[in-house]
Amino acid sequence: MMTKRFVALLVMAVVSAVSLPSCTPEPTDNKPPLGSIPLQGAGATFPAPLYKSWIETSQTSHPEVLLSYEVIGSGEGTQRFLAGTVDFGASDAALSDEEIAMVDRGVQLVPVTAGSLVLAYNLPGLGGDLRLKRDVYVDIFLGKITQWNDPRMVATNPGLNLPSTDIAVVARSDSSGTTFAFTNHLSAISDVWRDRGPGAVRLADWPGGTMLAPGNEGVAGRIQQSIGAIGYVQYGIAQRAGLAMAWLENRAGQFIQPHGGSGLAALINTPMPENLRVFFPDPEGEDSYPIATYSWLLLYKNYDDASKRDALKRYVKWCLTEGQAFNESLGYLRLPPRVVTLALAAVDQL
Repeated sequence: MMTKRFVALLVMAVVSAVSLPSCTPEPTDNKPPLGSIPLQGAGATFPAPLYKSWIETSQTSHPEVLLSYEVIGSGEGTQRFLAGTVDFGASDAALSDEEIAMVDRGVQLVPVTAGSLVLAYNLPGLGGDLRLKRDVYVDIFLGKITQWNDPRMVATNPGLNLPSTDIAVVARSDSSGTTFAFTNHLSAISDVWRDRGPGAVRLADWPGGTMLAPGNEGVAGRIQQSIGAIGYVQYGIAQRAGLAMAWLENRAGQFIQPHGGSGLAALINTPMPENLRVFFPDPEGEDSYPIATYSWLLLYKNYDDASKRDALKRYVKWCLTEGQAFNESLGYLRLPPRVVTLALAAVDQL
């Protein structure tokens, strides 16, 4: 006969046996290990704050992808992409037909954001918003207007306390898509700039005395530090730096304040072609801000590593859809719906 103690021990043994972890491996979801799919990009400083937010948010959902972006300027990013030393590049100047022909794997340009370029300045005590006519800001960057109280400036800004301070022009020292967008605009509105000046270039030969700094952040920082300075900077970066921004005369002869709505008007008034490469150096429209640009990711049409290709496609498609919600708060422009549709179709072809 079994004693009560023996029965209790038997029950405990059975319960323990049931509770022991199984030696059979648990089924897995076959997800790759953390950080096992590295994706390396490099390029433009213009969209860098937006890219930083995109990468941080995207990687929380896909920790298996180790996504990095080196902020080195469009020029250097383009060179690394052409050399095949990165998985993707980024540029505000896209690529020329000649550059595309250099890549055996094929190239797909994908616009993922856009933004306005502003002329930010440092003039304490001005007493109002500075307005600049087209011919005036061309001549400032040509070195022909050298003082803030130049008669042409005063005529457009009656009532402002324009000082006799020398104008300190700040420009990019590195090869830059931002510089290309700005000089492409100046070439469109000035025969002198186009034919006898620097032209539309990524790296300009600026007049003597121009202060140079690398990247959009570098230009913004130099303007902050220099009384009398003026330079070209992406709108959101200038906004976060607390810089004053000039109202610029557009093609219709209107002085336009830089903000999201005026930049978006420039995009909407410029149709996107099938190859997804378009510039609008002097956009039409009464309300269009005069200097805006798309910013592109440079992708290969063929990737040897299918896991990299799939991860990159998923990331770029997220940027084109959910990621667009980040644009406005960081000072960038949402892409028009037709542009998003064309870009998504292009990504599907990789």
